[in-house]
Amino acid sequence: MKKFVGLSALVAASALVLAGCAAATPTATSTASAAGVDAKAAALLPDAYKGGVNVASDIPYAPMEMFDKNNQPIGFDVDLANAIGAKLGVKFKVEKQSFDTIIASIKAGKHDIIMSSMSDTTDRQKTLDFVDYFNGGASLLVSKGNAAGITGMADLCGKPVAAESATWEIDLLNTQSDTCKKAGKPAVEILALPGDTDAQSAVRSGKAVAYLADSQLAAYAVKIAGNGSYFDLVIDPAAPNGYESGLIGVGILKGNDKLTAAIQAALQSLMDDGGYQALLTKWNLNSFSVPSATVNGTK
Repeated sequence: MKKFVGLSALVAASALVLAGCAAATPTATSTASAAGVDAKAAALLPDAYKGGVNVASDIPYAPMEMFDKNNQPIGFDVDLANAIGAKLGVKFKVEKQSFDTIIASIKAGKHDIIMSSMSDTTDRQKTLDFVDYFNGGASLLVSKGNAAGITGMADLCGKPVAAESATWEIDLLNTQSDTCKKAGKPAVEILALPGDTDAQSAVRSGKAVAYLADSQLAAYAVKIAGNGSYFDLVIDPAAPNGYESGLIGVGILKGNDKLTAAIQAALQSLMDDGGYQALLTKWNLNSFSVPSATVNGTK
C-alpha cells in the first residue's frame, strides 16, 4: 500500500473493484461537478484561503492522481479536491509533490493541504489532522504470467519486492521480512523506489518479483497498463480483500482547525447530495467509500 494503516474495515476484493473499468481513462473534462457552493461550509473557510487552496499530491498514482495527455492532473483525488473547492467557492490547485517530502511541503507553507491517497495514521496525527474520505487495502502486483509463482506475502522471503519509499508498504514488507527470518528463511529484499512508475518498471523488467501497492492502484494497473498485458493481481486466500485496510484522508497541518472544519463540512455536503458517490462511480471505486467525513477516524 502507499498510504494505509492497520485498521479493520470491509472492502471488496481488489480484483473485483475495477472489474468493470473501461480501457480508456476518464478525462479531466468529464469530472462530475459539485452542486454549487455550500454557504455553511464556505462560511467556515478562513479568509487566508479565500484566494484559493494549494493541494500537494504525489502524481502519478493512478487512479487516484495522474496526468492526462495535456499534462493536466486528473484522478479521483483531483476530482474530489475540485468538488470540495466548488463547495467552498474557491479554487483548489493540485500540484505534484513527491510523497517523501509531502508533509514537509505543508510545514514549509508551500502547500495548504495534502490529497494523495494518504493514510490517516495515529503517527501522522501528531503532525496532521485528517478529514477521512476513503477506505482501502494493499495488494501484490506481479508480472503477467506470475513466473515467480507468488501467491501471497509468505512467498516473498528471499525475493526482491518493490514498494514506494516513505509509505506504509515498506513497513509491511519489513514485518514480513522479520517473519521470514523467524521461520529460518531469507529476508525479503525490499526495493524502496521513488514512485509508482519506478515500482511498476521494476516488476516489468524483472528486477522485482512483485510490487506491493494500494489495492485500487494495483487493480487499475492490471486493467489499464498495456490493456492488461503487463501485470497480474495476486489474490491471497488468506487476505482476499487485500492486506490490511484503513482510512485515507485530506491531510491538514495540526492546529489549522478552521480549515479542517471547512473541508469536513464541504466533504460531508458532497456525501449528502450524492456528489461524492458520483465521483466514486466515475472511477469505479465504490467499494472504497466511507459513510461520513470523520476527522482523525483512525484511533
